[in-house]
Amino acid sequence: MQTRPDLRNVAIVAHVDHGKTTLVDAMLRQGGMLRARTELPDRVMDSMELEREKGITILAKNTAITYAPADGAPITINIIDTPGHADFGGEVERGLAMVDGVILLVDASEGPLPQTRFVLRKALHARLPIIVVINKVDRPDARIKEVVDATYELFFDLDADSDQIDFPIVYACARDGVASLNQPADGTVPTDSDSLEPLF
Repeated sequence: MQTRPDLRNVAIVAHVDHGKTTLVDAMLRQGGMLRARTELPDRVMDSMELEREKGITILAKNTAITYAPADGAPITINIIDTPGHADFGGEVERGLAMVDGVILLVDASEGPLPQTRFVLRKALHARLPIIVVINKVDRPDARIKEVVDATYELFFDLDADSDQIDFPIVYACARDGVASLNQPADGTVPTDSDSLEPLF
């Protein structure tokens, strides 16, 4: 399959409440898709009344941002924000069939949970490249190193091969729109970056 260097199709997957929609909101703001002064509610991708009422994503939604690296041509990133609740796993599976890669969010306190296993199994089976994002690193109860270790264990448990286990890790506080390739101290926001740039 031929790929275009100016286009990426990515699904954001995780257990419920690990920060998928919050990350998409931050990506949209930093990608210039939402005006800074625009008054919009959090979770802009959750457009259904029931989603807003329950605080969960029910249907997978897509959006796009344009990323303009300082040293290259702009790249359009098509993003699919998937549900994290097990009842809507079919939406995740359909989303994975349309993407070139996956961003797997894992809460820095809770670690991998049952839906993390489900979505990771599907992504590994589809042989999709995976970026692991340890999110909510600023939580006072964050245990980043243990969560990273548990994530590696999950990859091993799901029989990931050596290529699949060689995944990049990004440490993030999606709520603040900050990410880093360097592991911060537990309970702190990454200070070597003021944006989500390392994720791109």
